[in-house]
Amino acid sequence: MNIEDLVGKYNIIGCNQDEKSNDYTGKLVLSLDFNNRIQAVWTIGSNQQQTGTGFFKNNILVINFSYTGDDQNIYKGVVVYQCLSKDVLDGFWSEKHGNPLYLGEERCFRIKTNAVPLN
Repeated sequence: MNIEDLVGKYNIIGCNQDEKSNDYTGKLVLSLDFNNRIQAVWTIGSNQQQTGTGFFKNNILVINFSYTGDDQNIYKGVVVYQCLSKDVLDGFWSEKHGNPLYLGEERCFRIKTNAVPLN
């Protein structure tokens, strides 16, 4: 697998970095910048947007991310995905000020588009 195989849109399911194990869903869009580095944009729920940049090696994708919380503070963290295939990413994450006793978890499933052939 190479980095270009990861570009695309994914549905995500996950749980937060806390003892309550609050579940969430959303979307993830992966693209490449001019240096062939991963650019990530998550939309958690219907409106929380997070962005990040990362790198890929040996089927492991690592992304440093940040977002502005409801309290207007900026939160930062890192997510590590094991790329099970080009369509399924299995990850865990931690935020700088999250509960250090827990890791968040996330699984991503590629959104496949059905191309209609032109006649």
